[in-house]
Amino acid sequence: MEQQETARILIAGTGPAGLIAALAFADAGFPVQLVGPEASAPDGRTTALMMPALKVLERLGVLQDIKPKAAPLKVMRIVDATSRLIRSPVVTFRASEIDEDQFGLNLPNSVFGPALAGKVASHPGIDWRRSMVETWQLGADEVAAVLSDGSEIGAALAVAADGRLSPAREAAGISTTARAYPQAALVFNFGHSRDHAFTSTEFHTETGPFTQVPLPGNRSSLVWVVKPDTARELAALDDGALSMRVERQMQSMLGRVTVEPGRQIYPLSTVTPLRFARRRVALVGEAAHVFPPIGAQGLNLGIRDIDDLIGIAEENRGDPGAPEALVAYDFKRRPDVLARSSAVNLLNMSLLSDMLPAQMARGAGLGVLGGFAPLRAFFMREGLRPGSGFTALAGGSKNPARRQ
Repeated sequence: MEQQETARILIAGTGPAGLIAALAFADAGFPVQLVGPEASAPDGRTTALMMPALKVLERLGVLQDIKPKAAPLKVMRIVDATSRLIRSPVVTFRASEIDEDQFGLNLPNSVFGPALAGKVASHPGIDWRRSMVETWQLGADEVAAVLSDGSEIGAALAVAADGRLSPAREAAGISTTARAYPQAALVFNFGHSRDHAFTSTEFHTETGPFTQVPLPGNRSSLVWVVKPDTARELAALDDGALSMRVERQMQSMLGRVTVEPGRQIYPLSTVTPLRFARRRVALVGEAAHVFPPIGAQGLNLGIRDIDDLIGIAEENRGDPGAPEALVAYDFKRRPDVLARSSAVNLLNMSLLSDMLPAQMARGAGLGVLGGFAPLRAFFMREGLRPGSGFTALAGGSKNPARRQ
């Protein structure tokens, strides 16, 4: 029987999700056309990636380039820093409780982005067009993109990794439900006099989480969620005043704080598409899900999008954009995306709510989680690998086999 020709993949978007998708599809043997400019603006943020996502980066040959400049995440802690009537106890998650050395790594984007871009640029299976998509033409048998340089690219499948506003998603006619939150995230890095012991602490406040994540040495990254006006006021403070505010918010647990240059503000919102693929377009990354930065879910979820999409594409090499392949992708991703985004949005809304029942529910939930080790282990396993918590409960392996 004659072997079916492998179809071409068109990937729109050159953020981390787009670059990872390009590498993963090319490594799986698909001809890849990547469309989008190289990043030019420096990015002072960091990305916390859990072990399954790191396994994907290792498989793609990227991890060894960035690991020396990343910090392991061995302990994660939730601290109720609200002043409300109902407050939760401190909940501590230790990777050692589930026989893991670490939950993952915190990667500086200034290292992560260039490492991905360099690997993509040198990959012989990727044709990187450093242009923008002007218009999409979605046909029954092919998707085509007309670029701003006047050229046109055709493919069997378009992977929309083009962000939360996703022109490819719009062209495919995929509608979304969206909500803007009265919150903004202030992001920067800081040094501190005490050792963080590879512990990330998420302080829950009335305006959202204040999350410290370790970096190499006595340094950490910070995502501070507050009201938009407050974010602008904090960003305008001089280094000394802002350092004092951070130290006070952290209850001096890391000693003396010294903020570093580079402050960025990001408005918070949630965006959920009503489907994850349509008309030869499959959504990954922020084109497929946007929600507040709680629990280190964002890009980890995006990498699972890519992994699942490639698995389905490998089963449909001749036409990975066929309706039945896209239905399979939508079916595969829907439970994971909706469960993660719903949980994050619910927790965020419970922080913003002044209603006593919401405070009681959050306090009770975290209290049970902190006091009952088997339940805590279940949530840690599920947080790393969806389904592995249930596998462990059923007596299976703590680290179930995954596609390598």
